[in-house]
Amino acid sequence: MRDKMAWFVVGTLVGLAAGVIFGILFAPSSGAKTRRRIAAEARHAAEVARNVADSAERAAENLGDRVEHYLGRDEEVAWRKVREIREGVQRYTRAQAAH
Repeated sequence: MRDKMAWFVVGTLVGLAAGVIFGILFAPSSGAKTRRRIAAEARHAAEVARNVADSAERAAENLGDRVEHYLGRDEEVAWRKVREIREGVQRYTRAQAAH
């Protein structure tokens, strides 16, 4: 799931950058003006990419914390059940030994 999301984000950013570059290159402007616009759009695209990456990182950390919390909870319940079973086996063994 995480790999699919990463590829989606990369594909979106590459498509966005390509669309902006082609749009600027085919717009009727002078070379210097076009280069300035490309540089400005590249800075903007980089900023957007940083924001998306930051948001994705925060979401992944949040999801990881939630999964860890729930897995830890399940592990705690499992160990409690193991202790209960072990105590039950010990009681049964003592009861059998007493007979």
